[in-house]
Amino acid sequence: MVAEFRALRATVLRRWQETSPGGAAAFQEMIRFNEAIDQVLAESVRHYAWRTERIRDLFAGVLAHDLRSPLGAILNSGEVLLHDDNLSPAGVKAVAFVQRGAIRMKQMIDDLLIFTRTRLGDALPVSFSPQDMGRICNDAIDEVRASFPDAQIELRLAGELRGRWDGSRLGQLVVNLLTNAIRYGSGRVVVEAGAQDGQMTLVVSNEGNPIPEHALATLFDPLTRARTPNRSGRAAGMGLGLYICRCIACAHQGTIGVTSSESGTRFTVRLPYSPG
Repeated sequence: MVAEFRALRATVLRRWQETSPGGAAAFQEMIRFNEAIDQVLAESVRHYAWRTERIRDLFAGVLAHDLRSPLGAILNSGEVLLHDDNLSPAGVKAVAFVQRGAIRMKQMIDDLLIFTRTRLGDALPVSFSPQDMGRICNDAIDEVRASFPDAQIELRLAGELRGRWDGSRLGQLVVNLLTNAIRYGSGRVVVEAGAQDGQMTLVVSNEGNPIPEHALATLFDPLTRARTPNRSGRAAGMGLGLYICRCIACAHQGTIGVTSSESGTRFTVRLPYSPG
């Protein structure tokens, strides 16, 4: 496309040189022509890039959606095999590995679906119902400990913990923040939940090296990472975890922010008790 515009410009200017009488007026017309070509070219490139990104996002969304069915069959079959009394100890261990891998794949596919859905302009679907933030945090911690059995996670609960939220989405948010803290931090991870200034405040903090100052501005952007994981042998994911957290907080009419220093990193989520 750019080559075609270049050929058009060259052809018109060459023809202009052959037929134009010259002078200041012709020179001004040539400037206007070049400006018009540049503007049309920029708009065409922008439209082409938008179309290319949209096709890519549609492909990723369809792929993630279609992968859920065979992955669900793997998870269900693994659950059946684990309850088979005739399975050898080696078989039980192998099936457990398959299940853990399939659960990890499911989390990545769910993140990819949210990413493509929001990129295509759809709002993140949420369903509000009475929830207990303490239970949500406890369930999320149990889920993360299954993947990181050596992680040191401390839960601190205080104040009013009940509200109307999407429990599944908030559980996903807490899991993502915990996984991020374990992968990129060191030492103990602390989860705090309670009432503050008439809102539910959730804080996930970890020890370790601070996030570089230049990375804080884009930390919640998709497909970005501030640094490499500290935990060897763990997949770093696709760089969508914190982006998903921001989408979930916004869907609850809440906010999410981060502070990082030598003393540690703190992610703070603030949510209304009953989003409108």
